[in-house]
Amino acid sequence: MEKHPIPVIALVGPTAVGKTALSIALAQALNGEIVSADSRQVYRQMDIGTAKPSAAERAAVPHHLIDVVDPDEDFSLGVYQDAAVAAIADIAARGRLPLLVGGTGQYLAAVLQGWNIPRVPPQPELRAALERQAEQEGAAALHARLAQVDPEAAANIQATNVRRVIRALEVYEVTGTPISVLQTHQPPPYRIQTFWLTLPAPTLYARIDARVDAMMANGLLDEVRALVQRGYSWNLPAMSSLGYREFQPLLEGRGSEAEAVERLKFNTHAFARRQPNWFRRLPEVRQFAADAPDLFAQVRSAIAVG
Repeated sequence: MEKHPIPVIALVGPTAVGKTALSIALAQALNGEIVSADSRQVYRQMDIGTAKPSAAERAAVPHHLIDVVDPDEDFSLGVYQDAAVAAIADIAARGRLPLLVGGTGQYLAAVLQGWNIPRVPPQPELRAALERQAEQEGAAALHARLAQVDPEAAANIQATNVRRVIRALEVYEVTGTPISVLQTHQPPPYRIQTFWLTLPAPTLYARIDARVDAMMANGLLDEVRALVQRGYSWNLPAMSSLGYREFQPLLEGRGSEAEAVERLKFNTHAFARRQPNWFRRLPEVRQFAADAPDLFAQVRSAIAVG
């Protein structure tokens, strides 16, 4: 394996930048298959709000790690890493080219940097206690608790990201070792080329807004309402994710549809601003303007395969 590393093409970029169309064109040209690196597209029944590839797009090129679990099933970073590594090995073993495509920074980094992820199963009682502390004392207090036992992890996790703070505390409480110590890296047996699609902020925001409008026209509100009617709680990671949580006030009679749409656009802009913090850490990164008229030709000519 070390003598013959697996070639892996990573196509990354912020939401709505145009990864899906380019990845399909590249996969068709290079005898490739796509491994999704999107933390929301793993959930079944959540199609519109996660901007999953269409049925036609998925028929054109094999896709992996889409529609893996139901919205109320646990799906951790470690589970994703194991599944992605297995998919990449399977694709390569069949003589095809793996393309890792998405915008979830942790997923991308875990695979491309070879993170050693602590295999600590969820601790429901501990999580519930930590969630109560966050509710009663505030997210900052929980983050301060993490800073006491794992300053490095606290420095890399925003206080507002309560779920990640709780996970870091959970790992420490179970193992007695900071998660930052356990999360070492071991370079994977890949020959990696990472292509990062970029757009000026105004252009990207316009694309995001147009996508949100299209999602609404395609039935996003009905999709969210159906999930709630099936009994999926707003506290689930799936339901509290971008594209779904914004509709909770509306469906609980506390806001208007226009407010929900505006909130979704605003939150998506903010998410897109944070995503590059992960991309610049990835191995062998080259940037390409996503609105270049010859984008496919540029990326295709930059790819070294074989």
